[in-house]
Amino acid sequence: MHYTYTTKGTCSRQIDFEINGNIVTDVNFTGGCNGNLKAVHALVDGMTVEEIENKLGGIKCGFKNTSCGDQLAHAVREAYEAGQNQ
Repeated sequence: MHYTYTTKGTCSRQIDFEINGNIVTDVNFTGGCNGNLKAVHALVDGMTVEEIENKLGGIKCGFKNTSCGDQLAHAVREAYEAGQNQ
């Protein structure tokens, strides 16, 4: 299932990805630090929702209360739960 998440409190504005069961692939950020977000894409491809939450959840960027990685953790959880309710 394709999922689009609008980020909150980060330089990136949106995250698009595919989620099948609890496996996340094809993560793409709109906006943000291009190189870092390409690295996040490469590192999380094929991970489960739980793995992404454990690795990226709670990471802060500078003085912000969140980061692009943290927003991805929120996004995949939201998508997973939406898929469970279909």
